Amino acid sequence: MLAEPFYWHPGMWKMLIVVMCVALLGCLQAQELQEHVSIILLGATGDLAKKYLWQGLFQLYLDEVGRGHSFSFHGAALTAPKQGQELMAKALESLSCPKDMAPSHCAEEKDQFLQLSRYRQLKTAEDYQALNKDIEAQLQHTGLREAGRIFYFSVPPFAYADIARNINSSCRPGPGAWLRVVLEKPFGHDHFSAQQLATELGSFFQEEEMYRVDHYLGKQAVAQILPFRDQNRKALDSLWNRHHVERVEIIMKETVDAEGRTSFYEEYGVIRDVLQNHLTEVLTLVAMELPLNVSSAEAVLRHKLQLFQALRGLQRGSAVVGQYQSYSEQVRRELQKPDSFHSLTPTFAAVLVHIDNLRWEGVPFILMSGKALDERVGYARILFKNQACCVQSEKHWAAAQSQCLPRQLIFHIGHGDLGSPAVLVSRNLFRPSLPSSWKEMEGPPGLRLFGSPLSDYYAYSPVQERDAHSVLLSHIFHGRKDSFITTENLLASWGFWTPLLESLAHKAPRLYPGGAENGRLLDFEFSSGRLFFSQQQPEQLVPGPGPAPMPSDFQVLRAKYRESPLVSAWSEELISKLANDIEATAVRAVRRFGQFHLALSGGSSPVALFQQLATAHYGFPWAHTHLWLVDERCVPLSDPESNFQGLQAHLLQHVRVPYYNIHPMPVHLQQRLCAEEDQGAQIYAREISALVANSSFDLVLLGMGADGHTASLFPQSPTGLDGEQLVVLTTSPSQPHRRMSLSLPLINRAKKVAVLVMGRMKREITALVSRVGYEPKKWPISGVLPHSGQLVWYMDYDAFLA
Repeated sequence: MLAEPFYWHPGMWKMLIVVMCVALLGCLQAQELQEHVSIILLGATGDLAKKYLWQGLFQLYLDEVGRGHSFSFHGAALTAPKQGQELMAKALESLSCPKDMAPSHCAEEKDQFLQLSRYRQLKTAEDYQALNKDIEAQLQHTGLREAGRIFYFSVPPFAYADIARNINSSCRPGPGAWLRVVLEKPFGHDHFSAQQLATELGSFFQEEEMYRVDHYLGKQAVAQILPFRDQNRKALDSLWNRHHVERVEIIMKETVDAEGRTSFYEEYGVIRDVLQNHLTEVLTLVAMELPLNVSSAEAVLRHKLQLFQALRGLQRGSAVVGQYQSYSEQVRRELQKPDSFHSLTPTFAAVLVHIDNLRWEGVPFILMSGKALDERVGYARILFKNQACCVQSEKHWAAAQSQCLPRQLIFHIGHGDLGSPAVLVSRNLFRPSLPSSWKEMEGPPGLRLFGSPLSDYYAYSPVQERDAHSVLLSHIFHGRKDSFITTENLLASWGFWTPLLESLAHKAPRLYPGGAENGRLLDFEFSSGRLFFSQQQPEQLVPGPGPAPMPSDFQVLRAKYRESPLVSAWSEELISKLANDIEATAVRAVRRFGQFHLALSGGSSPVALFQQLATAHYGFPWAHTHLWLVDERCVPLSDPESNFQGLQAHLLQHVRVPYYNIHPMPVHLQQRLCAEEDQGAQIYAREISALVANSSFDLVLLGMGADGHTASLFPQSPTGLDGEQLVVLTTSPSQPHRRMSLSLPLINRAKKVAVLVMGRMKREITALVSRVGYEPKKWPISGVLPHSGQLVWYMDYDAFLA
C-alpha cells in the first residue's frame, strides 16, 4: 500500500519561517553575548571624574550589562599605582543606584562594577603597550569578541597630543572593532588654536572616532529642543519666524564665583567658558532650519553650519561685560600676582546676536552668562509678539484663551525656582506634544515664572531625570554623533566668536558686587544692533586710587590736519560720527538733486562703517542712493578678496538699494581679469560721466595705507595721479597686484572727500603725512585736495595720538 503524498500547508510554511527566525535571532544574541567593550577613563582621579564620570559609567553599566555586553573599566592617570588605586577607590565610594532599585540589588551591582574597575598608571609609551596586551589577553582568556574601546580624555588639552599618539600607535583595537575617543572642552582658545588642535588630533584619529563633549547637549531640556520642534511642526511652522517672535533669550546664571578656578578663568573668561560653546549650541538648536530627519547627525550638522553662515559678525558694541568685585583679589591670592594687578577678565557677559536670513532677520537673540549673580538657572526663552488687543478688562482674561497674556515657550534647562528640567508653553499658544518620557508637572502653589503663574503654562518635566554626562556616555556607547561637536562645527563657532574676543581683550569690564547686591547694575538694553548697560557705573566700585579713563569719557575731538578739518575719537564714536555725517550729506543731496552719489573704498577699515550704516541708519535715503567703488582688486566679484564682495556682505544685503543704483567696477569682462583690451576702466569712466553730473561725486570715502597710498593709487604709480583719465588700471605691491581705481583728478572733483584712518598701525604714516606738502608721487594721499569741495579727516585716537 502506497503512502499518501505529504503536502505542505501554507500555514506550516509560516511556522517554519518563524522557527528559523527565532533560531537565527538566538544565534545573533549568542554572538552579542560575546561582545566586550573596554572603557579607559584618563584623569580618573580628577574632579570631573569624581563628580560625574564614574557615576555616568556606572549608569552605563547598569543600562547595558543585561543586554549582551561585557565590560572592563580602566581608571588611568599619571599617579603611581598604589596612590592612584586609593584615590580611585575613594571616588568610587559615592556611586549611587536609581531610586527604584532594591538596596540588595544595588549592592550586588556596585560590587560587580568595582570588580570590573581597576586602576593603572598611563605615563609612558610602554604603559599604553602594556594596557593593550592586557586587554588582548583578557579577550583571549574569556573567549569574548572585542566590540570596541572608549578612551575618555578627562585631562587638560595640552596632554591630548601625547595621549593620542600613544593610543594610535599602541592601543587601537583589532580589525572589526571600533575606537571612540571622547574629548572635554576647552577645544582651543580662539579660531587659530582650535584649528591647530583639530589638525593635530586629526593626524591620529578619524573624524568619526572623535566625540567632543559639550555637556549642555546632554541636558534633557536642551536635548528636547529639536525633537520638540519636530513633533510640533504643525503648530510652530507659522510661528517660528521674524513675523511672530519678538526675541530669544539664552541664559545661564550662576551664584558661585571662580574661587579655586582663577588660573582657568584668567585664560578663558566667561565668553570662552560658556557662550562660545554651551549657549551657542542652544542657539543653533533653536534657530537652525529643521531637518526632515532630526535623528540624522549629518543633516543636523549641515543645518547648523548653514546657520553659522547666516550669523551677522559680532563687533565690540555687540556685547557688555562685567567682573565681580572680588575677582581680581582672588586672582592675586591664588596666582601670586602683585597688589597692583587688576584683571580684565570678564566674569559676566551679554551678547546681542543677529541672524541674517529670511526666517530671523531683525530678531534679537540675547546670550547671557555670569558668575556671582543672584540665582542659579539656565533656560532658552522664545518670547512671541503680542499682536492682539483685548476689549475686556484684564480680570476677565483666561490663560488658555486670551491672546493679550504673554506668549512664550521656555526650555528650562535646570535649577531656578522650578529646580528641574522642564518645557513650558503658554496656554494661549498651543497644547504641545511631547514623548512619553516627559510628563505634565505641577509646581508649588503660587509659583510665577517669567511674569506668569505656572498655571498659565502647559508644563512638562522628564519622567526620570538623568545627569548630562550619563546621557552622553550612553550616546557614545551607541555611536550616536548628533549630541557632539564636530570639527567643522567647532571651527565655525570659533570663527564667529574670535573677532569679538579680540575686540574685548583690552576693555575694562564693569565691576559688580555679586549676588543680590548687584541690583540693576548689570541690566542692559539693546538698540540699533548694540548692547549697553542701562545704568552708569558707580565710581565707588572702581578699584585703585581713581577710575581708569574709558572710551566714553572722551568726547569727539575737532581740530585741523593738513589744513583740513579733523574729527578724532575712539573707534566706536568715530564710526558713529562718520555714519551720521554721511547720512546728513545724503539727505541734503537727495533733497536738492533727487539722488546721492557715494563712492566707497574697500579694505578692512570701512567694514565697521558699513555695519553701522546697515544696522543703525533707518532714515538713510537708500532708494535714491547710487553706490560706486573707489577701487577694486582684479578678482571675480564673488571672490572674498573683492571689495565689492565686502560691500555686499556688510552693507548691501542688509539695506534696500535698487539694483540699478549699484555700480561695481567691471574688472571681469570676457572671462578675463582687467585685460587692457577689454577697456574696463574706460567703460566705468563712461558710466560715471553719464550718470554723475560733471563727474562730481557727492561724497568719496577714502582710506590711507601705511605707505601713504589711497584708493589703489600707490607711490610712484605711472597712472592715475594726474592727466585726463577718470579711471585707471594700477599695480599694487601686494597681491593681487592688478587693481582698478578712480584717478586722483576724478577724486578731487568730488563735493566732499572723507578720509578714514584707524588703528595703531597707522600712527607712523599719520605723523609723517602731517608734515609733508603736496607730493602725490611719494605719498598719493597728499594729492587729495578737492578743487571746490571739502576734505575732512576722520581718525581714531589709536591712529592720531602718536
